Amino acid sequence: MTLFNQAAPSDLRLPLGEALDFIATHIDTAIDDLAKMVAIDTSFPPGLGYEDFADLMEALITPLSFTSERVVVPCELWRAPGGPAQGQRTNLIGTRPSGKSVCGLYFHVDTVPATPGWQTSPLHLTREGDHLIGLGAADMKGSIAAVLLALRAAQACGVTLAYDPMLLLCTDEEGGLYPGVRYLAEQGRLEGHVLNFNGSAEPRIWAGCFGLFNLLVKVRGQPAHAGEGNRNGLGLNAIEASVPLLQALHTLKQGIAQRTSSLPPPPHSAGPLAAQLNIAALHGGTCGGQVPSLFEITLSRRYMPEENFEQARAEIEGLITQVMAETPGLDVESILIGHLTPVEDPDGPHWPRWQQAFGFGFDYAPESFRKWGSASCSDFGYVQRTGMREVLLGGLGRQSRLIHSPGEHTTTADIVSLARAVLVYLAADFMPHLRSEPSPV
Repeated sequence: MTLFNQAAPSDLRLPLGEALDFIATHIDTAIDDLAKMVAIDTSFPPGLGYEDFADLMEALITPLSFTSERVVVPCELWRAPGGPAQGQRTNLIGTRPSGKSVCGLYFHVDTVPATPGWQTSPLHLTREGDHLIGLGAADMKGSIAAVLLALRAAQACGVTLAYDPMLLLCTDEEGGLYPGVRYLAEQGRLEGHVLNFNGSAEPRIWAGCFGLFNLLVKVRGQPAHAGEGNRNGLGLNAIEASVPLLQALHTLKQGIAQRTSSLPPPPHSAGPLAAQLNIAALHGGTCGGQVPSLFEITLSRRYMPEENFEQARAEIEGLITQVMAETPGLDVESILIGHLTPVEDPDGPHWPRWQQAFGFGFDYAPESFRKWGSASCSDFGYVQRTGMREVLLGGLGRQSRLIHSPGEHTTTADIVSLARAVLVYLAADFMPHLRSEPSPV
């Protein structure tokens, strides 16, 4: 509490102190919110649950005096022919303007699909002691629950805020072709500065991150009865014809992994951040009685800020053309189904205040913060292209949280800590000398 006591004038300390206590005593409300969020399947692909999630969020933010607006990304922007995305891309904006400078509070509402290996139901929040287990619990529905708890505490205790919060609940961050926050930024819907909760619960200063693109490679052969095909040479097996391509991609993967970035790596990293190529998914065939005529390969390429997207894509597609040309009769198509651009250094005038607030919430000393980037990706590269260079970052991510894996979880302690960090950052009487805007009336 030392930082808070030094930062808050005595006449304003009581409501903020009460609100901090409110967070600790009302954690069960946040857990209930999180359980409702986890129960809605917003996995991308395909992204079919966005409308239902918007319904839930409207019900949760209306009592906090927010006015909500749904913004739908036009289908011609995100739909790739033959791609995996389906359903309406519904983004939700929550506002309650009072004339103060705006602080956007960003969340992506999609999760990755649940993979085999879950010991609990991924769409049911399971509480085991301090652990809250469920798909999206850490990435990043738990952050939504934490921020709602902070806003609920501020409202209940009468805390004056320095900023007008704007809730940004956005689609298709998990590798989509046209993420929702990109559309909002390009439509001029973002205001003030933005706090992105797609980050870590560790003492981190964001240095930026890699870009990502996903390619869907469709290899088409010729269907036939399996018995007739083997005996008479009928049919063309798309899976078997793709084996040389898979081998060539594996060789290319090893070469790409030798390319390293100057972006500072995380403290836990064994070395510099490196480019990546992964075979992410394989689909083909129907049964033993048919020659498989379609084989689909999903490739995921994480590219460094030093690399060029067009060149990185051309390298892969050139290899595909070269290898598959050796088997006549095949029809091969490569489709871009997802793309996130790199994020450049997002430093700016609000970072010192956010660092102090985050350190207060999680009880981190100032000297424990380190500046680092990552090979994980963000949809905020598109936001930076519109001129909003500064992006604050925080969240519930930790190495131990099994994000994108069976057993993904967060903890009640981290939700409380993040809620405390958000509360004091938004509060008018927390370190007012670090605000770059005029003091609120």
